[in-house]
Amino acid sequence: MKIISNPTKDEIKNAARALIDGHLVAFPTETVYGLGADATNENAVSRIYSVKGRPTDHPLIVHVSSINQLGKWAVDIPEYAIKLAEEFWPGPITLILKRSEIAKDFITGGQENVGIRVPSHPVALKLLSEFEKLGGVGIAAPSANKFGSVSTTTSTAVKDDLGDLLSTQDMILEGGQSELGVESTIINCLTLVPKVLRPGAITPSMINKLLGSRNSLDYVDNDIKAPGMHLSHYSPKAKVEIGGATNPGEGFIALAKFQTPVGAIRLAAPETIEQYSFQMYEALRLGDQKGLKKIIVLPPSGSELALAIEDRLTKASFNKFINGV
Repeated sequence: MKIISNPTKDEIKNAARALIDGHLVAFPTETVYGLGADATNENAVSRIYSVKGRPTDHPLIVHVSSINQLGKWAVDIPEYAIKLAEEFWPGPITLILKRSEIAKDFITGGQENVGIRVPSHPVALKLLSEFEKLGGVGIAAPSANKFGSVSTTTSTAVKDDLGDLLSTQDMILEGGQSELGVESTIINCLTLVPKVLRPGAITPSMINKLLGSRNSLDYVDNDIKAPGMHLSHYSPKAKVEIGGATNPGEGFIALAKFQTPVGAIRLAAPETIEQYSFQMYEALRLGDQKGLKKIIVLPPSGSELALAIEDRLTKASFNKFINGV
């Protein structure tokens, strides 16, 4: 496994060739790091599932370089989905659409739909462009971490999580810490109006403003399987608890305006909701590095991005309920 810092154009070309040859490449996006494979290569995609320990019926998001590639992966695309793609791509939004013949069951988890995204990180876009020049049509890339654990926002975290499971021909492209720190908004575009399956930086109000919709676009459950929808997800080894008393020796994550409880170990003190999103996963990982047993978190409020943060922290805390803690 090779870690390539500040990859040059030639190194990105080599990474694209590695993908074509069936190897895995972890790469940065604006949301979190992804673990990529050729989305049309079943053997390569199966390695994603194996390395992550991911259930094989859990669908993957396909990353492409531009809206021009959308028609290769999806059919019967509604007009509002085109508007969403034109407005927010490249960017942190994934569209769930009716799949084309190229989107096989090993990508979709056996569903008749597929998730598509165009990331905005320059390294990701260059990798996708070089991959497509070599004949590739899409890179399947879930978050580059063990399934159900804290997502990775740095190359170091990817190495710590997956380094021992990657082969000598796999690669990690280093591109700094992910700018946003929470995964993409996932939108169900199979219905008459769009439905948010997973909240993110592209918010319902932004979507309503674009489409002139009066729909609330509340986060809803339905029969569609999509990444990040398990009740327990994004979890560190430490128990995560939302609110409540913080005892000495326990971790604490909250906005800077909240004072650190006596004896608690401050893991992050972001000044803004955006900083909270950026720092959250690294703070949870820091708690594990310190060997903490419990982390108390105070999610921010006051914006739709805060709802995305609360979604991740609620799922990170779920294990404490099922374990009776």
